[in-house]
Amino acid sequence: MMACAGAAQAEQLIAELSHDRVFITSNFTGAEIALFGSIERDNPLAPPPGDYDLIITVYGPRGVVTVREKRALGPLWLNLDQRKYIATPSFISTLSNRPLDQIASAEQLQKLLIGVDPLVPGQAASDKPEATDFREALIRLRRKDGLFREDATGVTLLKADLFKTAIRIPGTAPLGAYSVDVNVFAKGMPLAKTALKFTVIKSGMEQTIATYARENALVYGLAVALMALVSGWIASVIFRRD
Repeated sequence: MMACAGAAQAEQLIAELSHDRVFITSNFTGAEIALFGSIERDNPLAPPPGDYDLIITVYGPRGVVTVREKRALGPLWLNLDQRKYIATPSFISTLSNRPLDQIASAEQLQKLLIGVDPLVPGQAASDKPEATDFREALIRLRRKDGLFREDATGVTLLKADLFKTAIRIPGTAPLGAYSVDVNVFAKGMPLAKTALKFTVIKSGMEQTIATYARENALVYGLAVALMALVSGWIASVIFRRD
């Protein structure tokens, strides 16, 4: 899979993924996709703009996320408050050759949606101060699960214009289409950008069962219910006491 930036720019990006599909099986514990790329100049004789910086942002399927707050009510812990966040990526990984704040300003990163914080939208239709706490909790929990991460040493510059990185997909990665944005900077200014994609899908028996359940929902539901009844009956026979 290859892509390059527009010809009107002085720099062009050429990037390629080692593969565009990640197959999940029953013993899946994670995977790694290699990304290689180069920066080509329209006029090789022109003086370079300076040392290049690379930021690679990987984000997974978007969806609605509900963050709930548990509080103690006597001897019980109950969900007493919640916030919903729309169009939130289920996976975010930002890889760069050095810390983001050394590559570009916070305004540039926010504008280009680079980093975990810019990619997580605010809570819809709320101006309550406590909404910030829920958003921070969402980011903290996703970081803990390995689904949100930033790695300031994740991109290696092989030469001034050649780079590579390894995109790590954790075992908890959700299914769906993933986007990869590659940005090149020089002296704090964005020079070029390109986008790639890959997909995380089930394979083997897991995919067969998932496909059948989706296409034959009624039959699948009845079969599961029947299996539960049979399992319960067998258990009652085994553990029956005279």
